[in-house]
Amino acid sequence: MTTEFTDLNLHPELVRAVTERGYATPTPIQAALIPVMMTGADVIGQAQTGTGKTAAFALPLLHNLEPNQKHIQSLVLAPTRELALQVAEAISEYGQFHNVRVLAVYGGQAYMPQINQLRRGVDVVVGTPGRLMDLMRKNVLDINHIRTVVLDEADEMLSMGFIEDIETILAATPAQRQTALFSATMPAEIRRLADKYMRDPQSILIERNQMTSAQIEQRYYFVNLGEKTAALTRMFEMEEVTSALIFVHTRAETGELASELTRRGYPSEALNGDLSQDARERTLNRFRNGQVTVLVATDVAARGLDIDDISHVFNYELPHDPEIYIHRIGRTGRAGKTGIAITLVAPREKRRLRQVEGLTRQKLKEMPVPTEQDIRAFREEKLMNQFRVWLSRGRCKTERTLVEQLVTEGHDPLEIAAVAVKIVRAEEKQRPIAAVSVVEEPKPKAFERAFERSERYKGGRGERPSTGSGRFADRGAKSSRDFGGKTFRDSGGKTSHEPGMVRLSIRLGKEHGIRPNDIVGAIAAHADIPGAVIGKITIHDRNSLVDVPENLVGKVLSKAANAQIRRQPLELQKA
Repeated sequence: MTTEFTDLNLHPELVRAVTERGYATPTPIQAALIPVMMTGADVIGQAQTGTGKTAAFALPLLHNLEPNQKHIQSLVLAPTRELALQVAEAISEYGQFHNVRVLAVYGGQAYMPQINQLRRGVDVVVGTPGRLMDLMRKNVLDINHIRTVVLDEADEMLSMGFIEDIETILAATPAQRQTALFSATMPAEIRRLADKYMRDPQSILIERNQMTSAQIEQRYYFVNLGEKTAALTRMFEMEEVTSALIFVHTRAETGELASELTRRGYPSEALNGDLSQDARERTLNRFRNGQVTVLVATDVAARGLDIDDISHVFNYELPHDPEIYIHRIGRTGRAGKTGIAITLVAPREKRRLRQVEGLTRQKLKEMPVPTEQDIRAFREEKLMNQFRVWLSRGRCKTERTLVEQLVTEGHDPLEIAAVAVKIVRAEEKQRPIAAVSVVEEPKPKAFERAFERSERYKGGRGERPSTGSGRFADRGAKSSRDFGGKTFRDSGGKTSHEPGMVRLSIRLGKEHGIRPNDIVGAIAAHADIPGAVIGKITIHDRNSLVDVPENLVGKVLSKAANAQIRRQPLELQKA
């Protein structure tokens, strides 16, 4: 028997909001979790994004709100700004007839608008752990009366080094609160968190049956982190792109990449949350009508995008959640058509690639980045085919007259043809072939094994970060690492040995109680970058060194001024 939202005993206003969004039947996780959360019980939901888990916790959370309260009743923790905004927007939409007051708080935004709204009164706060802790320290976020706490994507918050902040926040909430924890995976640290802070939680495991369409050709290209745009332009040269959707992580990146592609000869437009609804619709209409071929979008901005004839989806960056990959590439290969999904994978993203392959149960096909010779040959073959088509049509009477005039003047017909080809190919000079270098892939597993064998590790002075991201934080002074078959001795100097990475220095070290996860969490939260892209961390007695991708250095340094580690300023500079 099929369950409908009307069968779940939700407030009529919530059912109305859901049905007006076009939903009548709850997804499996919604049908299983909503009745449990409505009772106030603690729950653990193991499910991916795309299974409907946001509505699964948002609807009972809204159902249980008490009207006209002067304190915050529910708190949702999310790992990133994008997800916090997405969840806050969803709760607002579901609660549109419920008079709910929702606030998203995250780093990178001015404090005062958030503080002013908190003072005016809020029912539900959705935020990243770092900003929530900042507001608590400023005594403007009072969570003493919280009734429900939701930890969304707990494993991702763990990988970004937020676990201590989460524990601090949970410890400040009432002991009798309801706690809902959602995680795609359940590593030991998340289970420990559940055991410590949850009361007899009911576990709900939802497996996704529908994976990727057979109509979609999936492949990936292994590239250096700082050369993705160059590689992308090479793809555009070789692919028959009629309409393309490129996914990046942040709103800022949509504008930056769209501008760069346009500068390189591939007109593109950005689709992000900064656009007004009218501007968004105008952009989408241009895309639908073929006036714009390339859209660069965030996952949040692309939500609800319903266009059937997208030829290509490009993952400029792999999403943190493998399920989002499925949603992204599902926007091509629709309505019985075939589609192509291309992913650009930097060395440090290989773990996420394996997660995607594990979820989809498909091995993505690795392809080499087209060489300069490949592109020049492709251009020539394309031009020759155009000539062959026009020669077969015989529709060049006016042009033939011009050629005959030149022949009459004494010019060689072959020379005339060569000059004509040269004129036709002049536009190619406006599209220089961007340089890409050979990827030197680090081999962290070999490095870890070598380090495990070392006396420092045996003595307990080394530490693996509990990020699950494949990074290895060496708290000693020296380490060795294997890059592309070459072994380097990393003495913790001023230069990173890893291609595409830049080493930064922090004036905090062992004497200040600093740990690798502290550094990852602070940088990831304040710079709004994935914790997984942060490289090697070396912690000395009075200072620390951290490697970050070259293309993110400016962003990290500009955002570090307001950051703290263990309530101490994060003084970050190039090493």
